Order: sequence, then C-alpha cells, then structure tokens
Amino acid sequence: MLTNRQLLILQLTVDDYIQSAKPVGSRQLSKKTEAPYSPATIRNDMADLEEMGFLEKTHSSSGRVPSEKGYRFYVDHLLTERKLGREDNRQLNSIFGQQVMETEELIRKSATILSDLTNYTSILLGPDSSMQTVKRFSIVPLDHETAVAIIVMDSGQVENRVFQVPQGFTASDIEKMVNILNERLVGTPLIHLQKKLLEETKVILEHHIDQAGELYTSFKDAIAITPEERLYFGGKLNMMNQPEFNDVEKMKTFFDLIEKGISTTTIFEDMNPGVAVKIGSENNHNAMGDYSVITATYAVDEVTNGSIAIIGPKRMDYGRVITLLNLLSSDLSRELARLTINEPSSKEEK
Repeated sequence: MLTNRQLLILQLTVDDYIQSAKPVGSRQLSKKTEAPYSPATIRNDMADLEEMGFLEKTHSSSGRVPSEKGYRFYVDHLLTERKLGREDNRQLNSIFGQQVMETEELIRKSATILSDLTNYTSILLGPDSSMQTVKRFSIVPLDHETAVAIIVMDSGQVENRVFQVPQGFTASDIEKMVNILNERLVGTPLIHLQKKLLEETKVILEHHIDQAGELYTSFKDAIAITPEERLYFGGKLNMMNQPEFNDVEKMKTFFDLIEKGISTTTIFEDMNPGVAVKIGSENNHNAMGDYSVITATYAVDEVTNGSIAIIGPKRMDYGRVITLLNLLSSDLSRELARLTINEPSSKEEK
C-alpha cells in the first residue's frame, strides 16, 4: 500500500517525465509547489517506489523514470481528466464543420487531425463493409465502352467500380438496369450482394434488355467487393519527433511494422465500448514493447462499429489522449449516424 506522499511523488514523477523525457531527480521535484518536502525525503520515497517496481533508475543518470508497472498504476489510479484548449477544440470541430459526404473521407480526416493534435501515430479501423447494406445504385457512362457503378451504402460509404459496357448497349439500357438494381437490391447486405444479384436480377435483366448476359457479367465482376480491413493512418512519421526513438533501429522496427500492415488483432483485439490503454508488453507483440496504445470505439449504426488507436511512446500524455479519444469517438459516432440517415448536422442547421 502506497502512502499519500508516495502516491504524490509517483504522480509528479510520471507527469514530469511525460513532459521532459528526462529522468526525474528528487531535487527537481522538491522545487514543485505540490511537493513541499526536502530532497532527502523525496529521494527516500523514490527509492521505495523503485524497490516496489514503480520507478526505474537509468544507467546514465541518478534520476528515475516510470516503469511499465508505474505507468499502469498511474493510468489506473492517478490520472486526472484533462481539459482541451480552445485551439484543440477548434481543430476537432473542423472535421465536422465541412460538408463531408462519404464515410471514408470523414474517417481519413479524423485520423489526420488526431495525429496532428497528439503528435503521435493514429490508426482508424473503418467499419466492416460486408455488414453494410446497399442504399442506392447509380451507373454513370464514361464513354461508349466504359461506365462507373456507384454503390451508396447505408453508412454513407460510397464504392465506385469501373466496368466495361458491351458494344450496342444504349443509355436507355443502362437506365433500365439501374431501375432494376434499385428495385431488387436496395437493403441487401454487401456480403450477400453477389448471391442476390444472381437470384433477383439476372433473369429480369435478360427479360428487359437484349443480350443482357454480357452486361450482367461485366457488372457482376466489377462489384465483387471483397470485405477487407480498412486501416487509415495519420502521422506515420510523428514517432521520429519523440526523443526516445532517436535510435535508428527502433525507428526501423516501427516503420517496418507500419508499412507491412499492423495486424488488427494486435491493436484492436478484445475491444469493448470505451477507452482502453495497453502499455508496452501488454500489447502482446515483440515490436510493440516500447509503445503504448490507447484505443476507443465509435459506432456507425446499431450493429456496425469502427475503432480508433493512438500509438505513442510509453511516455505518452495519457490524460490528453484519452480526452481527445473520448470526444472524437462521440463526435464521429454522431456524424456517421447523420450520414447514414442523410440528415443535416446540428452545425449546419445553425
């Protein structure tokens, strides 16, 4: 059981190290108004905290730094809620102040803003497209030989697929095809689209459009959307700004991890609604031992969720990042719900 003074010394040590990235000494803590104790008293408490595994002594300094256990205790018991400044709020609001028409664009902008605000690397996992349903089909001819199929999902996500239009088909044929697709396939989950396209539309298309088989085959192949994990990165180079990653090998390991694609089971496994913090070895990946990952979920609709992650050093500003993730996940859920039902946002109404 830690004494109140030891709790204070641990909190001040972590806070100081987060800000400075330099080992913290007893004399430097004794100058803080929150710790009206002598350097000797603080030094004794720091030694006790080291013995209990909450602090570590570096080889290059008499100062101490938080251990992984110390960070975990800090996050679980000592973290205080952070208020965002006016500029932070302005940048967050800028994501939603524009008329964003597609889910993908909104998520991509969120990843960028989040990395800018934290100076860490952000990853947003987009919703599983296979769970979304078709809201509307459009087909736009590009020339005499090609057209683009536009599939609007209920989440607001838009898929564009270019396909070949066989010779002899007219604008009237394309219009008939669009009407049949919208009549028969709206409301179909994307994962069942190919099957229902065959069962519900092939015969009807052949009945209403001469030589429709070739057009059907070309269109079917174009919209064969394979469900995939949609990862959106922001600030991949931000880790270079962190002093503990001046080591070339550490940076190479990190970039290899990013470029080869971080497995979502590494970052987003076992996620529940709310914010979660994994520190160092808790990430269950050898290459992530020097990093902390803070994750949160956002809702697309009642059954579809996405995830947000911030990757930073273990010396991460946990309070600020958690506040940002709480706000962004809430705002993102609200805006995606608006896109789904295609209603004007409250900002636009004002």
